[in-house]
Amino acid sequence: MDDVTTSDFAELDVPPKKRRKGIYVLPNLFTLAALFGGFYAIVMAINGRFDLAAIGVFCAMILDSLDGRVARMTNTQSAFGEQMDSLSDMVSFGAAPALISYVWALKGLGRWGWLAAFVYCACAALRLARFNVNTAVVDKRYFQGLPSPAAAALVAGLIWVATDLGVSGSSLAWPMFAVSLYAGLTMVTNVPFYSFKDVRMKRSVPFVVIVLIAIAIALINIDPPTVLFGIFVVYGLSGYVIYFWRKTKGIPTSVISTSTQEPEERGLHH
Repeated sequence: MDDVTTSDFAELDVPPKKRRKGIYVLPNLFTLAALFGGFYAIVMAINGRFDLAAIGVFCAMILDSLDGRVARMTNTQSAFGEQMDSLSDMVSFGAAPALISYVWALKGLGRWGWLAAFVYCACAALRLARFNVNTAVVDKRYFQGLPSPAAAALVAGLIWVATDLGVSGSSLAWPMFAVSLYAGLTMVTNVPFYSFKDVRMKRSVPFVVIVLIAIAIALINIDPPTVLFGIFVVYGLSGYVIYFWRKTKGIPTSVISTSTQEPEERGLHH
């Protein structure tokens, strides 16, 4: 029997070890925290603490706005993170506002109530799915339809303001019905909403900008429910203003771009 040399072992077809796939911790921590905000909102609504439920939705909005930026700044973007972000958004900005609004006010309307809640939830799912498939073709300066966090802010904001003023949900059942339908259906329209993605935070800005930001923070602290709800009401109407302004100027109203350059924050559904 011939002796086996080391060269013979080198010729053996030994498959290389597969590298185990992992996930980036930091951006996904923000995504999980946003998901917890939506879950917390649902639990608080079940317990009858609708003010805390609304705050949970707004906290989820803040955390959701950070995960994509953190991923980009730390160069930890991943397909897993994008899918995780979509699922988190569906819970926090789709299911949670629908369930909170139903328990708070829409339940008293019977079939009309759960119909409005379902329309909102279904439109949130459709809006997120459309965002994922249209990312590469939509002008990054605008969103195609009302972003889901802003829609959730309209629903949760009304609840927060009403509970802060001591107004019961049963007395605002039909206004809640109207807001839920408006927010839900506006998410699936082609109306352009400014995305603020072309604002570069790394650029130097005039000193007056910092002063204005400080004033804005002070105004929000005066009465957070009313001021935040008012801001999102203005934003929720701004898309139609842009749409009709473009219409009158003869500018194309579609935000579908001919460019194949993807937005910088693919995983954000705002």
